Amino acid sequence: MATKAIVGSKVGMTQVWDADNNVIPVTVLHVEPCRVVGIKTPEKDSYSAIQVTSGFIDVARLSKPEAGHFKRAGVEPGPRLLELRLDDVSKFSVGQQIGVDLLNAGEKVDVTGVSKGKGFTGVMKRHGFSGQPAGHGAHKVHRKPGAIGQCATPSRVFKGKKMPGRAGGKRVTILNLEVVKADPDAQVLLVKGAVPGPQGGTVVVRDAVKGG
Repeated sequence: MATKAIVGSKVGMTQVWDADNNVIPVTVLHVEPCRVVGIKTPEKDSYSAIQVTSGFIDVARLSKPEAGHFKRAGVEPGPRLLELRLDDVSKFSVGQQIGVDLLNAGEKVDVTGVSKGKGFTGVMKRHGFSGQPAGHGAHKVHRKPGAIGQCATPSRVFKGKKMPGRAGGKRVTILNLEVVKADPDAQVLLVKGAVPGPQGGTVVVRDAVKGG
């Protein structure tokens, strides 16, 4: 499990150049300082995690339980709460701020986000099927999956069969991405490569659990 984690939002992709003038594709993440609202410990909660929020919101826009949760913690309320599962939470305290300076250039990280939703799609787009023949008598079945079951035995379609349906909109984690730059003043993190989700999507960045 990770030892440190931060929350950010995806701004988009661009490119930078290294010392050898090689171009590096990077994803720009905006990382506002997170405030620790709660701490989960194995002794009390059976797992270890920190509960964080970022940004600010008028307390009148929160439900009473949400407002009471922030009030008990003595932390200024934010629009959402997230839990970050960590190995060791002993270094954190309620009210502490966590920023992009938690990470350094050259570190390997795992980035988790919700992939772009594609809506209802066919098997060619959803699963990469090759489709039916374009000629040789094929009639209006060019993007169909073909036969999906057997005959009298077992007289049904097995569960889990690859079929048309909603694609995307799922939690995705990309492992072992490299931090190119962490800028606390601009609240920006540059990560080499692409990360899941649309522009403005929330992402969680953890130190890599599988190392380099």
